[in-house]
Amino acid sequence: MNETNSRLVCFELWGGNRAADHPVELPGLEGWVYSAPLDPASGGGDVHYFSVCSKGMVSRVALADVAGHGSYASAMADNLRRVLQRHTDNWDQSELMREVNEAFLREAVGSQYATAEVLGFYFETGELLFTNAGHPPSLWYRSQEDSWDLLQDTTPFAVDIEGLPLGLIAGTRYSQTAVRLGAGDVLVLYTDGISEAKDSSGNELGHTGLLELARDLIGKPPLDMTRELVSAIVAFRGNAARRDDETLIVLRRVV
Repeated sequence: MNETNSRLVCFELWGGNRAADHPVELPGLEGWVYSAPLDPASGGGDVHYFSVCSKGMVSRVALADVAGHGSYASAMADNLRRVLQRHTDNWDQSELMREVNEAFLREAVGSQYATAEVLGFYFETGELLFTNAGHPPSLWYRSQEDSWDLLQDTTPFAVDIEGLPLGLIAGTRYSQTAVRLGAGDVLVLYTDGISEAKDSSGNELGHTGLLELARDLIGKPPLDMTRELVSAIVAFRGNAARRDDETLIVLRRVV
């Protein structure tokens, strides 16, 4: 693939690391984003980012988490958003992740780091390309089978996308994997402030606990699902205090 064809024409819909509680509308996807920086900070280390490319044929969703919280993490999250803005037009998501990583490292101070997950959704085919860099795996509800899975590169439901290089890019630890979303399929993206929430006894919610909470909410609109997940997490914590920024993104495929 030559340089001209390796770049998409993208524009940002919205993104940032401030508090958020609003709908997500992308071609073929509807959803909701909820983000709550740890009080009393106005911004946090969680970065959500949405862009549309190739005249709506491809949508990009990114969720990243800069280590730590408070003003320093917030400043680095602002930098990370700018990095995403500069590099999100790369067709190859594993290469995109490498570019983002290298650019972030140039701007980071000391041992600062971030995890990230990037999704590319292809409107015409329903194919979803995902790349993960140390981030908690998204939850994937497959409507046709009425079952839940973690969105991981080991998924048995991986498919090939013609003309798109898949797999590990030499010199990086980033890979990209494609699956096909069916009508009514749901994705739940989250940061570790959600999965690492602890109750008053010190028990951690974890990926499994979050999946169990989500299991009972299928069939509800993304707004209701997000709100009820947040309420369930608050109930799980009980008297235990929040310890980190928290972000949830719920997406559902519509046809």
